[in-house]
Amino acid sequence: MSELTAYKSRLHQMTQTTPTCLWNDSAAIGELRASIEDGAVGATCNPVIVLEVLAKEMHLWRDRIVQLIQEMPTATERQVAWKLVEEISVKGAELLVPIFERYNGKNGRLSIQGDPHFYRDPRTIVEQVVHFSELAPNMIVKIPVTQAGIPAIEEATYRGVSINATVCFTLPQCIAVAEALERGLTRRERESKDISTMGPVCTIMVGRLDDWLKVVAEKQNVTTDPGYLEWAGVAVFKKTYRIFRERGYRVRLLSAAFRNHMHWSEFIGGDVVISPPFRWQQRYNASDVEVISRIDKPVDPKIVEELEKKFVDFRRAYSEDGLAIHEFDGFGATRRTLRQFIAACHDLEAQIRNFMIPE
Repeated sequence: MSELTAYKSRLHQMTQTTPTCLWNDSAAIGELRASIEDGAVGATCNPVIVLEVLAKEMHLWRDRIVQLIQEMPTATERQVAWKLVEEISVKGAELLVPIFERYNGKNGRLSIQGDPHFYRDPRTIVEQVVHFSELAPNMIVKIPVTQAGIPAIEEATYRGVSINATVCFTLPQCIAVAEALERGLTRRERESKDISTMGPVCTIMVGRLDDWLKVVAEKQNVTTDPGYLEWAGVAVFKKTYRIFRERGYRVRLLSAAFRNHMHWSEFIGGDVVISPPFRWQQRYNASDVEVISRIDKPVDPKIVEELEKKFVDFRRAYSEDGLAIHEFDGFGATRRTLRQFIAACHDLEAQIRNFMIPE
């Protein structure tokens, strides 16, 4: 019996034979159903994804957008846009409820992103996070790993919300997230509040760290083997995973922002989540990459040494003390990602505006 006969796909093989979980970085219903067939146990929604959903499934949402505008007669396009984000998230979450119940909350969640405009305001972040967590029993809510995001992560966790730390690229950010989560969980435990169904994750946007170092190389005229820059995010992820296991943090790492197959294949075998867009899932399934455990195989020390030597921002990302919490907002990949996320919100509002004020 061939491998493809025994398993439907590469990703199906991974989900059935290793502890590595698959989440679908999309809330498009057709894509999510297909991903679940491959063993996916989670999904994601945010303004970027909603724009993609509308591009692919506008026939499912056109009438509802018109209804929302009618039902919210005084609402701005931003308010209608976020209501749409909520409804698309809830629709995706419904497909995951059986998985959520089977895993007792560790999996089967829809990861919804909060408004990135609030990245500096911990109180507003928490208020929106709590609201989003109440939309469905299986919501997990994204909080950016900014200076304000760290206390928000602790407080939201204490309130019983499962969080997904996002806009995260570095080991120092991950350690701060893990410590904040531990403080929140411990506060709940001291008050005899249940944590048994909570399933927090910490995302490392591995490809966005690679992207940023490529930008730095262009700006600073740094010459290096271009292949080395494909390994930066992988190196940070693997080091972080090792530290998390050594310290027993009660949070899983999640790999996001895919740029090459290593952002999947190098993490196989770990008790981690990979969350590729559907098009990357199709690419992986069509590949000849062998599904074997690589999580504990270190990145070539020569590559790490070269990156540390030539890129200050890699050293900051790879060292536990490379960034203080008050420096998170100023890290290049953070600034770049926040700008893109905020721009996507405006793009979604423009889509809604076309319905509210047609030409």
